[in-house]
Amino acid sequence: MLGAEAGAAANTIAAYRSDLMLASAAVPDGLVAAGETQLQALAEGWATLARSTVARKSAALRRFYAFLLDEGHRGDDPGKALPRPGTARALPKVLGRADVDRLFAAIAERTSATHPLPNDLRLAALVELLYGSGLRATELVSLPRNAIHPDRPFLILKGKGGRERLVPISDRARAAVAAWRTHVAVDRAWLFPSGKGHLTRVRLYQLVKALAAEAGVSPDRVSPHVLRHAFATHLLAGGADLRALQSMLGHADIATTEIYTHVDASRLVELVNTRHPLRDMPSR
Repeated sequence: MLGAEAGAAANTIAAYRSDLMLASAAVPDGLVAAGETQLQALAEGWATLARSTVARKSAALRRFYAFLLDEGHRGDDPGKALPRPGTARALPKVLGRADVDRLFAAIAERTSATHPLPNDLRLAALVELLYGSGLRATELVSLPRNAIHPDRPFLILKGKGGRERLVPISDRARAAVAAWRTHVAVDRAWLFPSGKGHLTRVRLYQLVKALAAEAGVSPDRVSPHVLRHAFATHLLAGGADLRALQSMLGHADIATTEIYTHVDASRLVELVNTRHPLRDMPSR
């Protein structure tokens, strides 16, 4: 149902499956027959878990019981016994522009050779797309070979929840992709192939961490998702419209995008101090 009707991403489906299987193993009679008392006992075992983890597990089980009720497999919904802790939205890790410059300097040093290694060209294309277009890791590694055209500064991408969005592709990124694609056989389905499939998210994570270490940036502060955050925060600091940013990132709810406004606090203070009509009035 999650895949066919709700359009949930593969990672979301995998997370739900894991949570449901773990919960089912912990309930004596299985989840389908469980009552409110059993679910309350199950939730008590989550006491040491992070609030966000409890919220995710509860959401998976509530969705499961709503499905059973809708399909007529149960006449009640015991999911109301599960906790609703809510989640405190954590501020994203942010890379400063100086850190990003170090990453690209390390890449430039690799690719400036007369005959750069194919893997270095691949790394350049990956990082240009992460930071230059704000792609999610899964979206990036699963790009088709010809998804990015040299003469088209955007691509239409189907992202989370099956939602389509227009993603801008910079001149730099298109040039990096073009240089890398000459090393990808024309019969390969993916832009970043690996074995019989495409590059994995785990391998992408490893490549970005190794680049950070090489560039003198703490690897703990850098990941593919952190580069996506950097794309968003630096665009916003440069004056990007929040709605446009929401569209580029593929967020269903603008509240998700608004988290990036925290990095703009100093800029907002500066705007008030320099552009507000009261700025020229003498203080008393």
